Amino acid sequence: MDRRSAAPWAPAVVALLTVAWLIGGLVLLGWVFGIGLEGWADQHSNQGGGADALSRKANVALLLLVAEVVAGPVVIAVVARGGLLRRTAAVYLVIAFGLGVVAVPVAAGAYRELAPSPPPSPPPTRCQEHSGGDTRCPGG
Repeated sequence: MDRRSAAPWAPAVVALLTVAWLIGGLVLLGWVFGIGLEGWADQHSNQGGGADALSRKANVALLLLVAEVVAGPVVIAVVARGGLLRRTAAVYLVIAFGLGVVAVPVAAGAYRELAPSPPPSPPPTRCQEHSGGDTRCPGG
């Protein structure tokens, strides 16, 4: 096993990245909260026309939040590993995995709402004859 000591820059860089990750998450949570307040105000106003735009904005914000929350610890783990902080890297990978387990269903739901599946094809509109009766189309 390699017993080299950590790089002198590693603890400071990991600490700064951790603070940036936490602040970024708080900023994105604030944005999601603001969108929620906009939606609440839109529901209680007489206009109610911005629901689709707010839904799209909320889904984009959720996807960005999930990406930041999961990718942040992965980046910090890579930097910690590069600075020979092995245990710190392992802790941040465990954090990323735990948050990823929680965040993936949220991201999947937000993505489904952003890119909905195409509508089903319409039923056939031409007349089809049925056996055992006349050859007229139903309904006219």
